[in-house]
Amino acid sequence: MTSFLAFANLCQKVEATSGSLEKIELVAAFLKDLDEAELPVACSYVMGSLFPPSLDLDLGVGPSILYEAIAKACGCQAAQVSDMLRATGDPGMVASAMVERRRPIGFAAFLGEKEAVSLSLKDVHDRFLSIARASGKRSQDTKVKNLQFLFSQAGPLEARYIARLAIEDMRIGVGEGGVRDAVALAFSGSGANAESVERAYNLTNDMGLVAVAARRGTLGELSIMVNRPIKVMLAQLGESIPAAIGEIGTAAVEWKYDGARVQIHKDGDAIRIFSRRLENVTASLPEIVKAARQISAKSAILDGEAVAIGKDGRPMAFQEILKRFRRKYNVQTLAAKIPLRLFLFDLIYLDGKSLVDLPLTERRALLERIAIASPDLLADQVMSGSVEDAEGIYRRALDAGHEGLILKNPSSVYAPGKRGKNWLKIKPVMETLDLVVIGAKWGEGRRASLLGSYRLACRDQTTERLLDLGWVATGLTDEALAELTEMFSELIIVEKGMELEIKPAVIFEVAYEEIQHSPNYSSGYALRFPRMVAVRDDKSLDDADTLERVVSLYKGQRGRGNSA
Repeated sequence: MTSFLAFANLCQKVEATSGSLEKIELVAAFLKDLDEAELPVACSYVMGSLFPPSLDLDLGVGPSILYEAIAKACGCQAAQVSDMLRATGDPGMVASAMVERRRPIGFAAFLGEKEAVSLSLKDVHDRFLSIARASGKRSQDTKVKNLQFLFSQAGPLEARYIARLAIEDMRIGVGEGGVRDAVALAFSGSGANAESVERAYNLTNDMGLVAVAARRGTLGELSIMVNRPIKVMLAQLGESIPAAIGEIGTAAVEWKYDGARVQIHKDGDAIRIFSRRLENVTASLPEIVKAARQISAKSAILDGEAVAIGKDGRPMAFQEILKRFRRKYNVQTLAAKIPLRLFLFDLIYLDGKSLVDLPLTERRALLERIAIASPDLLADQVMSGSVEDAEGIYRRALDAGHEGLILKNPSSVYAPGKRGKNWLKIKPVMETLDLVVIGAKWGEGRRASLLGSYRLACRDQTTERLLDLGWVATGLTDEALAELTEMFSELIIVEKGMELEIKPAVIFEVAYEEIQHSPNYSSGYALRFPRMVAVRDDKSLDDADTLERVVSLYKGQRGRGNSA
């Protein structure tokens, strides 16, 4: 059984290593020696996630719960934890220092458990499972006690990474790509390689499951399954309709709906709906569940868009749709105010068979067959190689209040999580950026009790670091700021005067006038006159825009071409 200290030692070495290849080699060597039952846990933990999406579990630990557990386990005051956080800004380092200073004896006995000599990887995971499954009025106490136990039994190095895992922010510079390559390297003797591991991961969205199959030499047997959500295929921004038609030729032309992406899993009469972030939102969308039951298939995975329709028959604002996805109580009341309509445009799985390798034309034909009793569920699609036809459809989409067009290659396969030229989106406005909120500042005057501005960051795909691009404070009403302040209250990592560090978890869609070079920010760039467009609750950190895209947009401004 692998000790958690061994895992913590790995993380410390990886964190201190600058080269990506060296990081991958360290992780691969560790994975190779694990028991099969430990592989899924280690793969998730290295990436900074606790559970695969198919488990539908959320730890539900905010900074306040974490800090309370540290304080109780170490016999100190919560104020001491706060003071140290202001100095370091890293909950992991705070936990480590607190454990090193004072570690009470006998807390395990207090909980009615045997004293632990050392924590195993399994021990820590079992505790996290207990925390995630805690519910009811005393759930917060349960979460605190389980974390308190872990910190009371952990050494300083173990505590560092237990704390970081609890807020799912490992800070060691290894993401999905790194773990994918480490799995391929670790089990190359069983026939695994980066390509086969990536394909298996795209089909399952579960790196632990993939690692076990890689060890067994059975990667080729993994496939899509109902009730295991996968990442959706994405569209790339097209230059123009003529350019897109020139790229694709005869295209499947569809409206780009102003809605929220949904992935629907039908298993008999059971329906499960997942958001773009792969969160289970079934209970929040009863009319989408009802619509999906009209599909005549025993089992299916469908791809589509949920659109909020106003009384005038036009789509409502995107933020209204997100209210539906967030709602857990009084769902029917809100559904009456913000009704949703389903538009299906793809079929990923049908009656026991994966369809991802079929061309779009065949997937569409199968979709039309199983929706024959309810054709109004289907997104309109026109096959055309005519620029004039596409421009006419584009104008009708905009007139109806939607975003524009998507032109799809009829022969394209379904590529989970991929963005490429097989799907090209055409929109009339300058492309916005989806950026991670990593900090905030309190407002002034009448906004003194509200978080009034937000620090934004893009992703560095190479290092997995978040690089800041500046702040956004416009485009926000007092009502919106109140909602955001409440949302971020459980994501505050450390507060230093007026400024706060925020756990990276929320994506803002941001418009701007221009991207400029700036030595003041770690990205090397800044946004001129940024304005918040929307909170993208439907997007995860992996969907945030990269530094590569920021640079590309910068170079495309004002005819810069390839200039720096």
